[in-house]
Amino acid sequence: MTMANTIKKKKLSLLEFFLMWAKRQGWQVPDIHIIACHWLEHRGDIAVLRCFRGFGKSTILAIYNAWRFYNDPTYRILHQSETDGTAYKTSRDTQNVLRKHPLTRHLLPQRQGTVGQWWVDGAKDSRNASMFSRGILSNVTSARADEVQNDDVEVPRNTQTEEAREKMRERLDEQTHILVPDGKTLYVGTPHTFDSLYERIEAMGADCLTIPMFAQEYRISVAGEESYKLPFKAEYIFYGIGKGAKVLEENVDYQITEDNTLIFSEPPKVLIDCYAGIAWPNRFTIKELASRRKKTETINKWDSQYQLHAKPVNEIRLDPDKLKRYSDIPKLKTVNKTVTMWLGNNQIVGAVAYWDCSLGKVKSDASALSLVLTDAQGHLYWQFAEAMLGELVEFGDDDKVIGGQVKQVRDLVLKYNIPCVVVETNGAGGFVPPILRKALQGTGCAVREQHVLTNKQRRILDALEPPLKSGFLHAHDNVFDSPVIDQMRSFNPEATNDKDDYVDSAAGAILQTPVRIAKIVGNSESNPDNNWIPNGGTYEVHTDY
Repeated sequence: MTMANTIKKKKLSLLEFFLMWAKRQGWQVPDIHIIACHWLEHRGDIAVLRCFRGFGKSTILAIYNAWRFYNDPTYRILHQSETDGTAYKTSRDTQNVLRKHPLTRHLLPQRQGTVGQWWVDGAKDSRNASMFSRGILSNVTSARADEVQNDDVEVPRNTQTEEAREKMRERLDEQTHILVPDGKTLYVGTPHTFDSLYERIEAMGADCLTIPMFAQEYRISVAGEESYKLPFKAEYIFYGIGKGAKVLEENVDYQITEDNTLIFSEPPKVLIDCYAGIAWPNRFTIKELASRRKKTETINKWDSQYQLHAKPVNEIRLDPDKLKRYSDIPKLKTVNKTVTMWLGNNQIVGAVAYWDCSLGKVKSDASALSLVLTDAQGHLYWQFAEAMLGELVEFGDDDKVIGGQVKQVRDLVLKYNIPCVVVETNGAGGFVPPILRKALQGTGCAVREQHVLTNKQRRILDALEPPLKSGFLHAHDNVFDSPVIDQMRSFNPEATNDKDDYVDSAAGAILQTPVRIAKIVGNSESNPDNNWIPNGGTYEVHTDY
C-alpha cells in the first residue's frame, strides 16, 4: 500500500461540489449562486438566506444537503417547510443528487426509509434519520438533529393573522430543543409580512445573506413632477404595478442626465420604481420582469418577493405610513375671557374620547382609550391610544374612587381637557358608565353610552380608511409608540380574531364626530368661563372627507 493511499483524500468545498453537479446538469452558473454556495459553507450557526423568487434557493439547498452527507454520513438534518408536501420536495431532490452525483452515488442505499425520513450509508443513529422532512406545523418533538433548516416556512397562509404568526413562532421555538449542542439553524426564504420571521432572526444577531433582484432601488411614490434627482444611475424604470404596469423606454419616455437627474417627457401620475444592478440578467430579462410586474397585484407583494422588504403580500388597508405625524400637545388660551384650544397653530373645535372597555382577562382585548381631536377644517388628530390597566375601579373607605381603570380615565380627562368620554357598552362595558360618572364627578366631563351593532371590521374600515387615504388623519408621537402601528399593518377585514383593540377605539372616536361640546372641564363651579369652544357656546363639528 502506497503512502498516497493511506492519506485521507481532501474533501471538496461546497462550491466545487456544486459546480460538478451544475456541469453534469448543463447549467450556466450565475455569480449569485457562487456567492450563495460560499456563504452556505462558511455561515454562522444561526443564519438567514433571503433571495428573490426564482433564485433557485431550494435547488441549491438540496445540493448543500448532499454535500453535508458527502462530508459526514453521520450528519442529521431536520428539514421543515410550509407543509409536509413542500418539505418532501427538497427531500426527494436531495436523494436525487445523492444518487447521481459522482461523489455520492454510493451513499444512498435502496429502500432505506421513506421520503419523509431516510438514512445514508454510514449513518450511526438508527432512531433519528439522516434527513427528516416535515411541515412546520407537524409534530417533530422527538427528533434530534445537527442542523435544522426552515425552507420557506413563512407564507401568506401562516402570516396573515397574529394568531397564525404566533403558532408558527411556537413551532420554531421547539427547534431549540431538537438541536444537539453546537448545532446549526438555517432560515431560507422571502418575507411575507411586516413582522417577518427573517427580520426578527436578523435582529437577534444571525449571519445573513440577502440577494434582492436589484441591488439599487429608488421609489417615486408621489409622482407628478417632471424631473427627479436620483441617488444612482437608473438602468430600469418601472411605471405602476399590476395590470397597467410597464417598463419605460429611455429617450422616449424619459432621459437621464450626467448628474443622474431623471427627466420625464410627461410627468407621471402613478408610482415609479428606478432600479440598477440586476442580480441574474441572463435569466430575468427585462421582458420577463415586465411580465411579472404586470401580473403582480400589489406593490407590497413585489417589494417582498423581489426586493425582500418585510411587507405583507396583500394590500394594507390601513397603511400607517399615511398617518401624518405630529408632536404638539393641546393647550388652552384665554383671550378677552374666551377660552380656546390650540394644537400648535390649529384651533381645535371638537374632541371625543372613546373607551372600548375590557376587564383584562387572559386573551381578551386591551381596555383601550383613544382621544381624537378635530380642527375647523375637519382634520382629525389622534392624540393618544392607551390601555387602561388593572381592576375596573378601586374604592377607598369613604366609597370614593381612588384607583383602577376609571381613575386612569379621569387623569387623562384632566390632563387633556376632554369634554366627553364615549363608553362602548357591549360586553364588559355595560356596567361601566355609572362607575365612570362617579369617578368624573366635579370635572364637567360628560359620559355617553354607545352600544355597537355593526360588524367590527367594517366599522374600523369605514372610520379610518377614508381620512387616512385623504390625508386628513394625523397621529401624535404617542400613537406611534403604541401597538397601533402593528395593528394597522396587520389589520385584515376578513379576520375576526386579530388584535385590533386600539384601532377599534380610534374608529369609535372618529365615528362619534361631529360632537356637541358645551361642558366645562375641571371644576365647573370655580371656572364658569373655561369653555374652550369658539364663540363660547355649543359647537357642532362636521367632518367632510
